Amino acid sequence: MSTRILITGGCGFIGSNLVKYLSTLSIYDEILVLDNEVTGTTAALAGIPHQFIRGDVRNQRDVDEAVKQADAVIHLAADTRVINSINNPVYNFEVNVQGTVNLLEAMRRYEVKHLINASTGGAIIGEADPPVHELMPVNPASAYGASKAAAEAYCSAYSQSYGLSITSLRFSNVYGPLSFHKGSVIAAFIKNILKGQVCDVYGDGYQTRDFIFVGDLCQGIIRALEKRENGVFQLGSGQPTSINEVISLLRDVSGCHEDLEIANHPFRAGEVRHNYTDITKAKQYLGFRPEVSLRDGIQITWDYFVNKEDVLKPSLSQRALQNAD
Repeated sequence: MSTRILITGGCGFIGSNLVKYLSTLSIYDEILVLDNEVTGTTAALAGIPHQFIRGDVRNQRDVDEAVKQADAVIHLAADTRVINSINNPVYNFEVNVQGTVNLLEAMRRYEVKHLINASTGGAIIGEADPPVHELMPVNPASAYGASKAAAEAYCSAYSQSYGLSITSLRFSNVYGPLSFHKGSVIAAFIKNILKGQVCDVYGDGYQTRDFIFVGDLCQGIIRALEKRENGVFQLGSGQPTSINEVISLLRDVSGCHEDLEIANHPFRAGEVRHNYTDITKAKQYLGFRPEVSLRDGIQITWDYFVNKEDVLKPSLSQRALQNAD
């Protein structure tokens, strides 16, 4: 009997990388992708075996059509932009909260029991002394963080009320190949460097983030898929990195030492100043082991943008998977 996994938002940055990983493994016979192509496109999945379903998680009929074909679901579809969520909180709610409830309802209706739910770390906790961990109270400073907190809560409720097996993974700042359309800091800086434009820093540059290479994140998702642990887990590098440190690495990788221009702007409302994650729980229960250093990951990402093609360098990404065994 063939088995199928559904990935919502599978044409996006993380989704397209994950579909590539899963296509090389023997976990499921078929990969289904539900996406509305608002941010990602099917071009990112060219040559990769999958069944594409055009649809929107805000539409219950679209979600039902996809879920009824699946044996398990990885839910990546989301509006992930913090500043945009502050400007348009209703849209963010509709995608992240209503979309998640639509998915949970479809899973309940069609008796699909296993879900990996993509959540977030820093935005859901808000300002707190890092490292952030799973037992910290949620205190979101943005609509995005609030929507992910609500989605996690609904996942917990459906797990306890209807017997679904749900793992919520709180992603830190993800970067890597196939991020051309992303506005996140590393992708944005690389695009500006290649265009000869100024790199905008909101704040003094000493604010910290936890940057995780997309190959390591995919390893964590796959581990969670195999382990089927209920509850919330942080996925990150476990290390704080300042924006100024990222800029220093990009100067080295790009060779644009003195030519890389920085423009500092005031801090933006809703953004956390300092954040990194405690990944002890994910290591213990999921066997999660991030492998790719920030320098190596930025080099791989730089190569991708320069060559305008996927140069994921299997030696690193596959090593991350193999060493987690």
